[in-house]
Amino acid sequence: MTTALDTLTAGGFSIGLEAPLDHDWTPAGEASRRQSGRLPGEPDLQQHADLARLADQLGFRALWVRDVPVYDPNFGDAAQVFEIFSYLGYLAGITRDILLGTAAVVLPLREPLLTLKSASTLQHLSGNRLLLGVASGDRPVEYPLFGRDFASRGAAFREQIALLRDNARAQLPPGLAMLPRPPSPLPLLVAGLAQQTPDWIGAHLDGCLAYPGAPDDHLHRAAAWRRVAGDKPYISFIHLDLVEDANAPLRRFRFGAQAGRRALIEELRALHASGVHHIGLHLRRNTRPLAETLREIAEEVLPHFRTESPEESLHEDTRSLV
Repeated sequence: MTTALDTLTAGGFSIGLEAPLDHDWTPAGEASRRQSGRLPGEPDLQQHADLARLADQLGFRALWVRDVPVYDPNFGDAAQVFEIFSYLGYLAGITRDILLGTAAVVLPLREPLLTLKSASTLQHLSGNRLLLGVASGDRPVEYPLFGRDFASRGAAFREQIALLRDNARAQLPPGLAMLPRPPSPLPLLVAGLAQQTPDWIGAHLDGCLAYPGAPDDHLHRAAAWRRVAGDKPYISFIHLDLVEDANAPLRRFRFGAQAGRRALIEELRALHASGVHHIGLHLRRNTRPLAETLREIAEEVLPHFRTESPEESLHEDTRSLV
């Protein structure tokens, strides 16, 4: 069976998107937020479903969502707002091909058996499209709210990875089972080190979700990942402002860049050469309308990286995924 990781890495490099699908980090987006009464960092989700469908239709490889249980004004970012598994279940129902990734579920905050059941359910209902990114969490304020201990989150993370790996068989009394059984092993991708050693992460996880950076940053990070994890996927993200002028040069800012499409293509090629297997585009700083931006990327950028997906090699009538 073709796994979600097989699809993600088909051809060696792919391009996806990171939710929320809004440009609320722009001057126009901030003005709209104030007018609507939304909190700082709370995106406008009126178009999220239409944009998710559009991303699927245009051939973006994956849509990534973050897990932020409680809004904290000290961080000023509500992420994609919705509960992560509920939201991905909804997205699975309105899309067909696009992979659905978590970046990342904070395991120690969650009840382990219910996390397993949620992930397995989503894996079934989505048609094996789940990419389960996991983390130990970095917001101490959340842990007391859930009755969890922040200091011991590393040990809790290891225990939950073991539970996810064996479908809770070692944790359940004889005669009990967790249903549904995953149709294939859950692909587990780690954000950061999750309070573990690099060697442990490389041995127990299936891929790396790396913080955004320039190609030179990833050259060193990806090499460090390969030393402990071999050829397992190395994934990262870019904060992108795609301007209308196709020839506009790339101008870097924190976690990303402003660029025309030709400079974006060169940046993506450099990221691939540095060892990145997949890039998720984060568009909250994008000043142009998102539907327009997505169409330009699909028409003018994705073809430079297009390759046959595993499904296409079996089903000629399946759309290209890039």
